[in-house]
Amino acid sequence: MKKILFTLLLSSIAFTNFAAEISRMEPTFWWTGMKNPELQIMFYGKNIGRSTLQFEYQGVRLKETVRPENPNYLFIYLEISKEAKAGEIQFKFTEGKKTFTQNYELKSRSSSVGAQGFSQSDVLYLIMPDRFANGNPDNDVWDNEAIDRKEPFARHGGDLAGIQKHIDYLDDLGVTAIWLNPVLENKMNSPEKYKSYHGYAVTDFYQVDRRLGSNEEYRLLIENIHQKGMKIVMDMIYNHCGSMHWWMNDLPYKDWLNHQEGFVPTTHNLLTITDVHAPQSEIDAMTNGWFVTSMPDLNQRNPHLATYLIQNSIWWIEYARIDGIRHDTHPYADYDFLSRWCKAVVEEYPDFNIVGESWYANSAPLAWWQANSKQSVKQSNLKTVMDFNLMGAVNQALTVKSDNINPFRQIYEVLAMDFLYADLNNILIFLDNHDTSRFFKKDEADLERYKQALALILTTRGIPQIYYGTEILMYGEKNEGDGLLRKDFPGGWQDDTVDAFTPSGRTSQQNEAWNYLRKILQWRKTCKAVTEGRLIHYAPTNEESCYVYARIADNGKVMVILNGSKDTQTLYTEKYREVIGNATQGQDIISGKTINLSEKITVSPKGVLVIEY
Repeated sequence: MKKILFTLLLSSIAFTNFAAEISRMEPTFWWTGMKNPELQIMFYGKNIGRSTLQFEYQGVRLKETVRPENPNYLFIYLEISKEAKAGEIQFKFTEGKKTFTQNYELKSRSSSVGAQGFSQSDVLYLIMPDRFANGNPDNDVWDNEAIDRKEPFARHGGDLAGIQKHIDYLDDLGVTAIWLNPVLENKMNSPEKYKSYHGYAVTDFYQVDRRLGSNEEYRLLIENIHQKGMKIVMDMIYNHCGSMHWWMNDLPYKDWLNHQEGFVPTTHNLLTITDVHAPQSEIDAMTNGWFVTSMPDLNQRNPHLATYLIQNSIWWIEYARIDGIRHDTHPYADYDFLSRWCKAVVEEYPDFNIVGESWYANSAPLAWWQANSKQSVKQSNLKTVMDFNLMGAVNQALTVKSDNINPFRQIYEVLAMDFLYADLNNILIFLDNHDTSRFFKKDEADLERYKQALALILTTRGIPQIYYGTEILMYGEKNEGDGLLRKDFPGGWQDDTVDAFTPSGRTSQQNEAWNYLRKILQWRKTCKAVTEGRLIHYAPTNEESCYVYARIADNGKVMVILNGSKDTQTLYTEKYREVIGNATQGQDIISGKTINLSEKITVSPKGVLVIEY
């Protein structure tokens, strides 16, 4: 086989009087046997772009060398054939008569569990790592940023070790997948004291934040999660980076960022993307603007940046064996890049799933963003969208005070618009998350709203997501500040006086909520009607004040009844014979009671029945 000459190096190499030098190489290793044979390697260091490179390695050839306008960068593109074996490539940098070498590792692909995707059979549990549990106080302080748990917008010290410590708790609760808010480095101890405890201002796309742990700790955490039969979803952000990202003081290209000359805010007008009448100037104002001064907007139209970001996601899938990605601020990035990215990931990992945060309070633009959309002439290749429309409807419906209006009508009308979607199985549904007011309210006297909302979210169409602390009735309002939506989980720190991870550390109301959620979650794992069946629902009427729907599969049926009234309701089953069929009885999975389906069903005030038959 033909052998090609080529070069490379790491920051640890020193060479006397050598004009060029390397301080970064990304990625630092790769794998043989990938379906896409191309590999981009980015080198950064003083005048490295003025060097030449050479190497010899069977099955690997140099496709292209790219020298950016900034001589401190060099991009190379390799083709790694199917015949290439794992081993070390010896790269040689040459400038004039001086050279140095560095080995680059090609690994064999992992055979361990991972890249499984997530589906309607899963329930995601969303955790903000800084606020869940502190398992290793030794990593609390890094980059001179102190821990201050009394300050809602400061770092509190939660980490990967804290999550590891409570895997059994999550398994017992019944969730099947864990979505972590970003775990990558956010070294944002900036002069303006911007707080980045949430993780959305990435300063190194290849490094776990040291306050959370290491890359290896992250990989081992995921391995342990897989051993429990659960999955992991990684939060990624390719629309922007942190203003203190390592490349910000010396960018490779003049168009690496949008508005590279300085801060220009986005309009946040998401509808311009889907609007067939929108002028290009308004689309650009939305997608090219920055969120805040601390989050520079990346220009994915630069082909080398686009490849860098796509490759970064594949690196994390292969290295850490993540099962899915939640992509932040999805519509704000370049559409063509997003389409190319989603396609590249699924081509490499066919079972994988990416959910994009598309914050629309309407089904039409949400459906527009989904892969194979019936609404768009474009192809987004985005498998799953987040149903903010249903979230809003549930939150509003269950706070309606009027006894003259069936509160579930709003929910029904959202779901009645499902004809817009190309894939009803891949819609992420939720009551709240880290960016919204929590569903449960402070000083709420009973669990009526809570129980109805959770029963709905866990039995209707879509992939449910539960925000950490929902099971113990944590509360917080958006208008009080995001930090209060992301409070510490009681018992996650050694000095906590209350440990809500245990029954004894919870109030009676919290235990009632916890047990209710656990019962539905554990049952849901084995209920094919809910995880695979089609949804049939009945239009809510003011006379009955109920919402009735069924999930039907070949191997089972479930009927759900939610009473929106403070009065007992009696439903005559003849109306629902189409979904009940010949069944004469079923079992309410919440109370365990047998329910007679032959003539009528009685539902208690604000009651919930989840009847399996």
